[in-house]
Amino acid sequence: MCRNITILRGLDPPATREEIRAAALQYVRKVGAIGSGSLTSSEAVAEAVERVASATETLLATLPARRSPPSTVPPGRRRPGGTVAT
Repeated sequence: MCRNITILRGLDPPATREEIRAAALQYVRKVGAIGSGSLTSSEAVAEAVERVASATETLLATLPARRSPPSTVPPGRRRPGGTVAT
């Protein structure tokens, strides 16, 4: 499940709050089977995203450093054509 969520641990520079929140949103949408969110679930989705993002920030802050960087980068760091923005 959630194969499309990018690995955030070990990025240089470290993952931003926006990258963490985007991964949290992907996770919540996948687990909740929510395509684009509806008015009846938007408050529940927002709360879940904030909780998952907070837990992710804590996790990333407490894990030891990776020995090597992740093989993929978050979408916001990619240029068109798949190259990494610097």
